[in-house]
Parts: sequence; structure tokens; C-alpha cells
Amino acid sequence: MDKIPFECPGSKVIRQPLPEFIKCPFCSQEVEIWTDEVKATCFKCKKTVVREQGASCLEWCAYAKECVGDEAYGNFMKNRAVTIKDKLISELEVYFGKDAKRISHAKKVMGYAEELLKQEKADWHIVIPASILHDVGIKVAEEKYGSNAGHYQEKEGPLVARKILFKIGLSKENIDEICEIIAHHHSPAKANTQNFKVLYDSDWLVNLKDEVDTKEKEKLSKVIDKVFLTASGKELAKKIYL
Repeated sequence: MDKIPFECPGSKVIRQPLPEFIKCPFCSQEVEIWTDEVKATCFKCKKTVVREQGASCLEWCAYAKECVGDEAYGNFMKNRAVTIKDKLISELEVYFGKDAKRISHAKKVMGYAEELLKQEKADWHIVIPASILHDVGIKVAEEKYGSNAGHYQEKEGPLVARKILFKIGLSKENIDEICEIIAHHHSPAKANTQNFKVLYDSDWLVNLKDEVDTKEKEKLSKVIDKVFLTASGKELAKKIYL
């Protein structure tokens, strides 16, 4: 008797997507969202409806890319980043409390990261969490070291971020990479992955105006060429500031 080929049940929904109907939270209209997607526009109220995407074996299986293919794997992980983004922002808001400045900064860095990810070959499911939590260590650092907090936030950040990421349900492998980026997000010589570069440039896109007088265009142009690590980061910085 011929042996029946094994078919991973966890990847079937990715390889053979089906339509699902989700009730719009704004107007209660049923919205069709396929199982390999996480959002769609409600045809009635025109608002974006996002479907919760739970954890999958694709997040931890060593053969995930071979199982579903690079494109399907990349789309799944990008969608996963979308669904955990709001959870991480909520955790960040609870953690920082009334510190609106820190929360606003994280959201701005995340916004730039999303823009750069459209151009750069980097991982959404790594860069987006890292962008949201990159400065999470500053609170503990300020409590412990006062005015010297800036020198220690990279030390404290991974400890805080790891607890939040485990709570959200990310895999250990992804958490390790995100925390490695957070641990060195001010030190490009210590981390040189493409995911790191996108986060680093996203942070600089927010901080540049505070580091350099944007009226000194010649000096600003040289700084942009020197500090930015990705082509799209440099291009966007020049578009915004020059």
C-alpha cells in the first residue's frame, strides 16, 4: 500500500486559504476576510476590520518556510506583526502610564519602521515589536541611575521587553532577536542585521531634528549620509528634512 504523504495541519490554512466572515466592530456588517489575511475594508462603513491572528506552528517550526514557501511564510509573519502591534502598544501604554512623551516617541518610530519595511527586505514580525519596545528600558534606568539613565537603558530594556513579549506569545527565537536589537539600538557596531538597520534608521528619523540643527542643510545632509544605514532611510530623511 502506498504511504499517504504527511500534510501539516497547521500550514494547510496558509497553503489553502478559505474565506471567513467577521462582524465589523463599527457597524456590525459581515466582512469577508480570507484565512491568509488579517484585515479588509468594510463595504458598508468603509473602515478597516482586523481579524485576530493566533499563534501558529509557522512561528517555531524549523521547516516552516519549506512547508509553505517563502512568500506565504513572509505574508503570515507580516500579518502576525499587524495583529500583535495593538497588543504591544497597549502593554507599552500601561507600562509608561502617564508618560505620553515616551509613548508618542515609540509610535512615531513604529510608523517610520512601517514605511521603511515597504522598501527594505527585513522582517515585520521582528522590526515592529522592536520599534514599539526599543526604549522600554528607560523607565527602570531612570529609577536606578537617575541622570545617567541614557547609558543604561540598553541594559535594562531587554529584561523588560522579554517579559512583555512572552506575555504576548511570541516564540523564544523571535524574542531573542528582538531583545538583541533593543540591547544595541544605539550601538550599530554591535549589531548589523537588516532588521537592526531598519529599527536604527526609524529611530533616527524621529531623533534627527533633536540632534542636528535642521536649518543647516549642508551639515544635515552630511549627517544623514553618515548615520543612516539603509538606502530608504537616507532617502526618507532627506525628503523630510532637506
